[in-house]
Amino acid sequence: MFLTILFLPLLGSFVSGFLGRKIGVTGSHIITCSCLIISSVLSSIAFYQVGICNDPIYINLGFWIQSDFFNLAWEFLFDQLTVSMFIPVLFISSLIHIFSTDYMKEDPAKCSGKTFIGCILSNSGEPLKLMVPSYYRKVISGWTN
Repeated sequence: MFLTILFLPLLGSFVSGFLGRKIGVTGSHIITCSCLIISSVLSSIAFYQVGICNDPIYINLGFWIQSDFFNLAWEFLFDQLTVSMFIPVLFISSLIHIFSTDYMKEDPAKCSGKTFIGCILSNSGEPLKLMVPSYYRKVISGWTN
């Protein structure tokens, strides 16, 4: 669920950007808006689980670089601050995205509008990636501190 919150706006942006001509303007709007709304609802559920129940979630997807003195991992830590910031960012991004699709419906250049909507969606997903901290671990000679 937590990775879905992060990657669903990106998926909606890719579908809108790469398949926009095949699914049409309305299909592109429906997919991108629904991806953001679903992420907003999931962020509310994550806020209850992590923020209220005080159960931080740590997800390790793998290592990029592993050596004796330096480990660089792709990992996410969903703590109380992170999930509390998900709610305003995702809900406001959803409202802005829905408003922009309604505002641009009279635009004569519908093709560029689809790409523009996809850019808005990918930009609304950018703060999500910045808000999720990584769990810092220092590994020296096999000991984890």
